[in-house]
Amino acid sequence: MPLHDQDPDPHSIRLSKRLATETGCSRAEAEHYIDAGFVTVDGQVQDTPGARVRPDQAVALQPGANLKPIQPVTLLLHKPAGYSLRLPQPGRDTPSAASLLTPGNLADVDTPQPVHPLPRHFRHQQFLLPLPRAASGLVVYSQDPRIIRRLTEDADLVEQECLAEVRGQMVEDGIALLAKGLYVEDDRLPPIKASWQNETHLRFALKRVAPEWIAPACTALGLELVALKRLRIGRISLGKLPEGQWRYLQGFERF
Repeated sequence: MPLHDQDPDPHSIRLSKRLATETGCSRAEAEHYIDAGFVTVDGQVQDTPGARVRPDQAVALQPGANLKPIQPVTLLLHKPAGYSLRLPQPGRDTPSAASLLTPGNLADVDTPQPVHPLPRHFRHQQFLLPLPRAASGLVVYSQDPRIIRRLTEDADLVEQECLAEVRGQMVEDGIALLAKGLYVEDDRLPPIKASWQNETHLRFALKRVAPEWIAPACTALGLELVALKRLRIGRISLGKLPEGQWRYLQGFERF
């Protein structure tokens, strides 16, 4: 039977209180078990400590339940164009990429780690390495202090690869100008590696240059940027991750 946060049954109580009463654990321990996905109600995992249960519903603590801390996770999202990296804001129509970070959008592209998404995995996620709203591609959200430090304090050391769709005629020796350090809006950009993938697509490899500079750089080269997609951050590539879906950063993966 379904659970309801506001159950009309006056005898219903919070799941965490019920679990603590039946198992003899503390309320804090009960909330941890629930948060970690170790608790079932009528045979179904229930991971919301504040959910209310009725006396006739069966609450069980699964075998192997433990009090080990839930480790911070890093989520890799294929952001669609038009989505902001900012959190949703009341009164604004711009969709937030963070709204796509739900269990239903977990991509079936490899074995996720951990297998079962938990509510805590989606709390206090910080987006790293900005990407223009109009661009699509790989975006990183993380709770892990090591990853956050790597992609903030050491961000200049991490190469980003982007694919730009352009139109127009590039100025003579445009690729060489990028490699030397192109002047854009009175500022000289750090050297950028670029190559033509085909007649309308340029690949950029950026260090110490944010993807937002690609549009003005294209303008300085006589080109118009039509679309931009981030393909790689360090050693982590977008791969086969479907647009609008996400996956966990695996324990063995390094930026």
